[in-house]
Amino acid sequence: MGFARACSVALVGVEGVVVEVQADLEPGVAAFTLVGLPDKSLSESRDRVRAAVVNSGAEWPQKKLTVGLSPASVPKSGSGFDLAVAVSVLGAAERIEPRAIADLVLIGELGLDGRVRPVRGILPAVLAAAEAGYHQVVVPEQTAGEASLVPGVSVLGVRSLRQLIAVLTGEPVPDEPTVTEEGRPDPMLAGLMVPGAGVGTGLAPGFARDAHCPDLADVAGQQAARTALEVAAAGGHHLLLQGPPGAGKTMLAERLPALLPPLTRQESVEVTAVHSVAGILPPGEPLVRTAPYCAPHHSATMQSLVGGGNGLARPGAVSLAHKGVLFLDEAPEFSGKALDALRQPLESGQVVIARSAGVVRLPARFLMVLAANPCPCGRHTLHGAGCECPPSAIRRYQSRLSGPLLDRVDLRVEVQPVHRADLMGQGGRGETTAVVAGRIKEARLRSAERLAGTPWTVNSEVPGHELRTRWVTAPGALDAAERDLERGLLTARGLDRVLRVAWTVADLAGRDRPDGRDVGLALELRTGIGRGAGATVGGIS
Repeated sequence: MGFARACSVALVGVEGVVVEVQADLEPGVAAFTLVGLPDKSLSESRDRVRAAVVNSGAEWPQKKLTVGLSPASVPKSGSGFDLAVAVSVLGAAERIEPRAIADLVLIGELGLDGRVRPVRGILPAVLAAAEAGYHQVVVPEQTAGEASLVPGVSVLGVRSLRQLIAVLTGEPVPDEPTVTEEGRPDPMLAGLMVPGAGVGTGLAPGFARDAHCPDLADVAGQQAARTALEVAAAGGHHLLLQGPPGAGKTMLAERLPALLPPLTRQESVEVTAVHSVAGILPPGEPLVRTAPYCAPHHSATMQSLVGGGNGLARPGAVSLAHKGVLFLDEAPEFSGKALDALRQPLESGQVVIARSAGVVRLPARFLMVLAANPCPCGRHTLHGAGCECPPSAIRRYQSRLSGPLLDRVDLRVEVQPVHRADLMGQGGRGETTAVVAGRIKEARLRSAERLAGTPWTVNSEVPGHELRTRWVTAPGALDAAERDLERGLLTARGLDRVLRVAWTVADLAGRDRPDGRDVGLALELRTGIGRGAGATVGGIS
């Protein structure tokens, strides 16, 4: 009778649970039993592991074999347990010393020929192993760079089971030649990328991040919208762009990610973990360093926006846009159910999805940009354009964006049609992305210095109570906002959001605290009612 154990990781969303893979050999009729709540793909590992062990030159034990996955109450899915199952079986058969694999975490799929194929979710799996106190991890060679992002963990990347057996037994490590022909993609990477999953995120296969970066100077006119874009990027505030077709709403939204500062190391690891689980992490780029941009089509379902699917939920658009931009073009065309599902992640910064297989918590701290036409035909605000939409149709169209959702949007800007002088460049080009991004970086440094020692990093995350008590505005700065609150033009949440925007405007202007001008511009950007603050870039100076 032989017994051995190794470890692997079961992913629940982007969180991992270390699973002990136990193999037990007993005299009896040769059989292979796998227990511990495996799914279909994991149950099929019995045949994959048997063929991989035999084709790697090892002898398959002709005894009664039972492999248990503990804790048995946690659902387990995917083919990433293959490597741990094979090694534990070889340990029970005494081909490998059992003590050498007892504290070893192994993640990877086995081919029938014994090659180790990469799987999705390596980074969150290794993070979970490190948090559980494990220091040695074995992963497929193609994902060793991704696993190495976790500090304090020794990573071994292997090409085949034959190589791993040699390493664990102290034998000479055989050289496994690559079978990929020059100029052809590596077939071993097929399991990492889900076809079409990265479309709209800027991370689809073949997407070159630096091939073309849209510049803000390409946008003609739109001074008020440019100011709103700058404020949104500096403070992480949600933005609504409303105007006729062709005014430049999509152009503005596409240039927002380049205004955001580069991700910090911690933010990069969080974003990379989500993209790794979703299967949109580009090969050869294990770490996402720039803010992601996700623009789902208006026919997207609620599950594709917030996450879902059969069994345990998969990350949706709000999680793929974590620490980046979620752009909803033609927002009124989205289903009301899908839009209202965004309310909770907009407030909490995470999505909690309950399924019969378990509860999944996914990060969703994003900057939302909504773009909408004023009416179904889009010509309602244009003088002499011949809008034929009846008032009832206009009301129904505009009411598709519910009040509770709009109350969570800090900035609402009316995008005006572009004039001939602006389009032909007679007024000169606007500021470039580099210039505006420099101001945004300085503003974020000011807010980061003020928020040092707190759990918040940008103004949009600070609770209203803290802004009213811990960081106070200039005397009399909130008089106009308080009057709007008394008149019912602002809700309590709306007042807090105006205060957050005012702090961002003050950071952009280099002031220590907001004054009446900053609050006036914040009110103008939220309500669209002129306050004499001058909603332009110059109005921040």
